Amino acid sequence: MGNRPDDLRALIDSVAGQEGDRIEVVVVGQGTPVSGVPDWVRTVDLPDNVGIPAGRNVGIEAFGPGGTDVDVLLFLDDDGRLAHTDTAELVRQAFTADPRLGIITFRIADPVTGVTQRRHVPRLRASDPTRSSRVTTFLGGANAVRTKVFAEVGELPGEFFYAHEETDLAWRALDADWMIDYRADMVLLHPTTAPSRHASYHFNVARNRVWLARRNLPAPLVPAYLGVWLLLTLARRPSLSALKAWFGGFREGWKTPCGPRRPMRWRTVWRLTRLGRPPVV
Repeated sequence: MGNRPDDLRALIDSVAGQEGDRIEVVVVGQGTPVSGVPDWVRTVDLPDNVGIPAGRNVGIEAFGPGGTDVDVLLFLDDDGRLAHTDTAELVRQAFTADPRLGIITFRIADPVTGVTQRRHVPRLRASDPTRSSRVTTFLGGANAVRTKVFAEVGELPGEFFYAHEETDLAWRALDADWMIDYRADMVLLHPTTAPSRHASYHFNVARNRVWLARRNLPAPLVPAYLGVWLLLTLARRPSLSALKAWFGGFREGWKTPCGPRRPMRWRTVWRLTRLGRPPVV
C-alpha cells in the first residue's frame, strides 16, 4: 500500500541477508507506485488496490506463468522481517526432503515480546506455538509455496479480496495430495495486531467463509460448517455493528457467485480430520 517504507526496507534487508543463493524479490504496489527499494528488487505497480490474494497472484506471475521460473515462492507481509538468516536454507531443505510437501507456514512472533498470537498458529491445539506439525491451512503473510502447487490446483481466489483465501488454496492443495507444515523454527517478526483493524473485516470474513464452503465442501458439510461458525461468532459476543456487518457478509456469500465449485473428496475430509481439524470448524 506504500505507507510503510521503513518496514518494507527492513523486510527486504532480512531477505537479502539470507544464507545460500540470493532470493529474487518482487514488490507489488497496490494503487501506489513502489519507491525506495534497492535496484535489484523488481516492482509491479497496480493502478488500484485489488486485494491481498489478487495482488499476490500478480506477484506470482512476475516469476513466469504460474511462477514456473522458480521452484518455491515466499509470501511475506511488508511490515514483517525474517528473524533468522537460515530461514531460506531451512525452506530449501524441507522441500527437498519431502516431495509431497507443498506449503510451509512460518511462525509469526511479535518483535518486542516474542509472543505468537493464537490466531497465528494454524491448528486447533495452539497452546504451544513452538511445536511444529502438519496442519490444514497456512498464514498468508508468512509462508513458502512450491510452484507446482499453483500449477496443479490454481492460483489464490482473487475475488476474496481479504480473508480465508489461504484456506481455499490449502483445501485444494490437500485434495490434490499435497501436505502443509507449520514450522516453528522459521520465524517472521511482525507486530501484534488485531484482524478487525480492517474496516471490511467482519463483512469479508462472513462472505468469504460462505464462498469457501460453497466452493470446496461436499454438499452435506456446507450447512454443518457454516452452522458451527455462526454459533462460534455469536458466542464471541461481537458488537452490534460488527454483527450487522457479519450477517451482511453472510447474506452476500449466498447471493453472489463464489467461483468454480470443486468439492473435495471424502478421503480429503478424513485427512483433515486425522490432522486435527475436520472441515466443520
